[in-house]
Amino acid sequence: MSSQPRKRMFQGALAATAVAASVLGTAPYAQADPASEALQKYNDLSHEAEVLNADHLKAQEALTVAEGELGKANADLTTATEAENSAKATEEQFRGQVDLLTEASFEGARFNNLSALLVSDSQQDFLNRMSAISVLAADNSEALGKLSGAVETADQARTSAKDATDRAGKAKDDAAKLLADIDQKAEELDGRVKEAKAAYSSLSSTTKTALNAGSANTPISVNATGDVAVALNYALAQRGEPYVFGSNGPDSWDCSSLMQASYREAGISIGRTTYAQAVLGRAVSRSEVQPGDLVIYYADQGHVAMVVDSNTAVHASTEGVPVKTAPIDSIGPINTIRRIVG
Repeated sequence: MSSQPRKRMFQGALAATAVAASVLGTAPYAQADPASEALQKYNDLSHEAEVLNADHLKAQEALTVAEGELGKANADLTTATEAENSAKATEEQFRGQVDLLTEASFEGARFNNLSALLVSDSQQDFLNRMSAISVLAADNSEALGKLSGAVETADQARTSAKDATDRAGKAKDDAAKLLADIDQKAEELDGRVKEAKAAYSSLSSTTKTALNAGSANTPISVNATGDVAVALNYALAQRGEPYVFGSNGPDSWDCSSLMQASYREAGISIGRTTYAQAVLGRAVSRSEVQPGDLVIYYADQGHVAMVVDSNTAVHASTEGVPVKTAPIDSIGPINTIRRIVG
């Protein structure tokens, strides 16, 4: 967002001129003037565009997750279908074996103990027949057990396949809805960016110069060590690079991509959007800020900056304004401050 606090326009002229005073360092006038109104419009449009940009990025991340879920569901469906087919084949195999044993029983191959005794010619013949009856009974019992297991396995495979099919269908629907949402947000964002650019073009050269203050890449001594020093020095090295909505660097940035890239330089992975960055690490108060802390601004968490010292932050500001340093409290109303390291 803009390096100045976002102020809502009131009916009175004093609030509007106070915005211009905060940027240009001039005293407020009794009545609003075109310059201050243009600056207010620029600030408002820039903030709206930045929020839309964050929403667009969030939707893209959600789409990536949905596509991953769809891929996993389809893979699970393939595995479940193969398991179901295999289970069906096993079921048919044992069902056929049970049918044969049942058929043999009806044809007289199965005997009870009494019938074996009555038809036996000798004691040894009786023992042989009894042994055959026991083997047949054991085979039938084993086959029935295997058939029961195969049927249960097939039922489970069918259930898994149905679940995978349902999940794949839902993931596909979710992805389709997200694509439509992304297209809509991209269209809205494009409109707001064009309006913000037009608003910036209407600003006076004096206002533009004031907005660009802090973008010179002059040396700044960083009172930090380790990963924080690496991240902060990286962010400061980007001063003067242009702001572009949705850009991921390395030659242009939006506010959250600058934070992500800076910590990535230190080997620390953080979320891409301001929304994700607003819940990282742990919360600290304004009086506790240290170099490397992330300051999230506005009620809608639409902007982020990195603390340089207790009074200064570095951030990718907004359309027309390069990466710069600015007083922490001048950037906007603070929503939360997050400590990523320590």
